[in-house]
Amino acid sequence: MTQQEMRFSIPAGRIERSILMIREQKVILDQHLAELYGVATGHLNRAVARNRDRFPEDFMFQLTDEEWEALLCQTGISKHRGGRRHSPFVFTEQGVAMLSSVLRSKRAVRVNVEIMRTFVRLRELLASHKDLARKLDELERRFDKQFQVVFEAIRQLMTPPDDGKPKRRIGFEAPATIPSAGRLPRARR
Repeated sequence: MTQQEMRFSIPAGRIERSILMIREQKVILDQHLAELYGVATGHLNRAVARNRDRFPEDFMFQLTDEEWEALLCQTGISKHRGGRRHSPFVFTEQGVAMLSSVLRSKRAVRVNVEIMRTFVRLRELLASHKDLARKLDELERRFDKQFQVVFEAIRQLMTPPDDGKPKRRIGFEAPATIPSAGRLPRARR
């Protein structure tokens, strides 16, 4: 590894913050990828357009205007000076991997390696959460059966006894009419 390669590093948190969930897929916006690669967004999109056959719909898709507006509101992404003429493209994990064959700079290769590592970490994290949720469900089912007697006793304690006698009301009851205390003096002006 050269000195330049050793100095180059992208914090994993920066990449993780760039990964969004859209249409139930983890994706990265074209403008975020362009920033990571150190190129203009237009340059990245032109390179993709020249190689469109490498980017099927499950690798890359364009956001609808509604999705883009919702994303702007949710994340506070700026529209940049002058705005965009069209909604951005987003790239799935496979699309990001394909970008390395389109953008051939050394930086692009290193960025892709870091992005792939981040996607793998996120997948492992999600898998561990699913495993933990499954174990919690198992414990809940097992302990529900063991503590069924306790739950039934609590329910019985919560149910008022029915002895057939009318219940006395608790608290203060105001008389139906309030005796007049006479006329109150007028306030002075």
